[in-house]
Amino acid sequence: MEYSEAKERYIEAWGSLGSSWGVNRTMAQIHALLMIATEPLSTEEIMEDLKISRGNANMNIRALLDWGLAKKVLKLGERKEYFVTDKDPMVLAAQVAKERKKRELDPIIRLLDEVSSVKGESKEVQEFKKVTTDLKGFAKQADSVINTFIQSNSNWFFKILGKITR
Repeated sequence: MEYSEAKERYIEAWGSLGSSWGVNRTMAQIHALLMIATEPLSTEEIMEDLKISRGNANMNIRALLDWGLAKKVLKLGERKEYFVTDKDPMVLAAQVAKERKKRELDPIIRLLDEVSSVKGESKEVQEFKKVTTDLKGFAKQADSVINTFIQSNSNWFFKILGKITR
């Protein structure tokens, strides 16, 4: 397979995978391009390579920056902004976990904290309290696991993964 075909297939596949992370396809494709780049890329280079508009590129680069999946870098003597990403899979996985926790798990834990203190003694209220308390307990356990993963290093992760797959 030629490099250009392999690169295109990789970027498409990473774009499709992005929806599993909770990000859109173009954002994931830009991320894929940054991962395989040997030098920082400008917005124009990203637009040209992926054949996307400036608005689409700018919006998705900004989203990558917000997620902590890309960083701006400056080149001496250049006015353009350039972008890079970390290429370590563990760093990327931890960053995605951190962002998804912040955007998805933290809000539901806050909500469950609020609603699980509902007042009343009816059968419906008792069932509501039981379900929301159980969900809150599960969500807090998930939060603890995610926090451990985010703060860990790859050795910890791969030791656990090795135990699971045996």
